[in-house]
Amino acid sequence: MAEISAVLAGSTGLVGSHILSDLHLLPTVRSIYAFTRRPLVGPSASKLHPIESADTSTWASRFPASATPDGSDSPPDVFLSALGTTRAAAGGLTQQRAIDVDLNAALARAAKDKGVRTYVLVSSGGADSHGWFPYARIKGELEDVARGLGFAHLVILRPGMLLGERNDHRTAEAVLQGVAKGASRVLGTWARDSWAVDAGVVARAAIRAAWLCAREEGKGEGAVWVMGHREILDMGRHGWDEWVKEEKRKAKVKED
Repeated sequence: MAEISAVLAGSTGLVGSHILSDLHLLPTVRSIYAFTRRPLVGPSASKLHPIESADTSTWASRFPASATPDGSDSPPDVFLSALGTTRAAAGGLTQQRAIDVDLNAALARAAKDKGVRTYVLVSSGGADSHGWFPYARIKGELEDVARGLGFAHLVILRPGMLLGERNDHRTAEAVLQGVAKGASRVLGTWARDSWAVDAGVVARAAIRAAWLCAREEGKGEGAVWVMGHREILDMGRHGWDEWVKEEKRKAKVKED
């Protein structure tokens, strides 16, 4: 499988926006469907097909059944979700669960129903449906749903604290980001690597895992690949440029 088609949820968020940008650069991307509540900002691309609606309750019913917009092809290969919010941004814990669990679960079920074989979910370190903290419980609840859907390949990424510029302001997180950045400047990236990671690194780890699974080169079929913080750093930071060059070589071989 040289070219791969992808569906993305959370395309304007901290990690999702990086996933979308990096997918644009990959020559082995056949098509990108991106769910969004507002117009996507950035360069247009012939392979990008936004699914735009402010009414997120319609998203699952609009999940693409084909890798091409004309509906004549096989289902998309991978579904990646970096969709999520916070209690403050959503307006309460109930509203946060409606997005982080209910909407994500509806999209994942739609993906499975449409024949998508690989599901890559950006979760969070410490996710546990029986945990003490509401955020960890919500993330864990979604992971439990994902495990029960029976995808041929399920990848769950559990990064530590995410570093990067968000559209929304989160005071406590901004303080911790400042600590991480300061430690990196003084001591190097190793000082933060045990607990924080750049959003772009998480995005690249998600893409590489998706491609491996779509080509049946990841974990065995039916296995759940839980990628912890250290593995995310290794997958997303090291060897990315070389991997992209290899993807370009594969694309050229297909053209020849």
